[in-house]
Amino acid sequence: MSQHYKNGQISPSDLMKDLAVVTNHLHIHSFPCVLESFLSGLCYFDDINLITYKKTFKPILIHPNITPEENPTLHAYLHNFYLLDPLFNAIQQGVSSGIHRLADLAPDSFEQTRYYQQCYQAFDLVDEINILISLNRSTTFAITLGRQKTVGSILRSELNNLKMVYPMIESLVQQFWLAQSQNYVDNVRKNSPLKQALTTFAKGALTDREQEVLGLLLKGHSSKSIADQLGISVGTIKVHRKNIHSRLNTNNQADIFTLFLKHLEGLEPLIA
Repeated sequence: MSQHYKNGQISPSDLMKDLAVVTNHLHIHSFPCVLESFLSGLCYFDDINLITYKKTFKPILIHPNITPEENPTLHAYLHNFYLLDPLFNAIQQGVSSGIHRLADLAPDSFEQTRYYQQCYQAFDLVDEINILISLNRSTTFAITLGRQKTVGSILRSELNNLKMVYPMIESLVQQFWLAQSQNYVDNVRKNSPLKQALTTFAKGALTDREQEVLGLLLKGHSSKSIADQLGISVGTIKVHRKNIHSRLNTNNQADIFTLFLKHLEGLEPLIA
């Protein structure tokens, strides 16, 4: 497949040829690889993941096909860290299909969260673009393109390239899923991890309001952001945070995150 991206310019003839190649692979297993090659002609990226998110299932990695040993961080993400991912939570909250920068989806204190420090930071990305495609009412297909710090942020011209071809990518992915979804969803275990994990974590030890505050803290929201979402004062949030630490016998957010991971491990036999 031709690599026609150069200084933000796209050759229309090359674009049509490449789209024809992608279309020819809709019904065969190499489609994700060919789609990756097509996208690399529009935007430079160091990392790509094709993942489906469904409300009652764990995420399914479509591409690349790697083992936990090859990428333990991605495996940890798919196993439980995804619950605190801003992208996952945005999808749960009904974010629209289209192209979204992770920086626009992340809460204001994202880089201070243990999820960022223990998982996301290991990907060494300075920028991340998410191409979101609705497959049905409950399932979203995400194409995540990551740029490492040594390269710098994705350029506006590259982002415009992706936006220009988005309708074509959307149609191709939807057709691919209709043709090949059974190859990926068979033997996937059903669960509802987010709702169960966050509603049962510290259940009985905290009040309902404190659990709300705790859930938002785990997702990376600051006291001000939580106050804005819940319609209460920052001072009240600080009182709730103090009570949470007292009731859970924790000193900081890192301690809370450690407890949450242990809680997830305990739930695994129930939600798997």
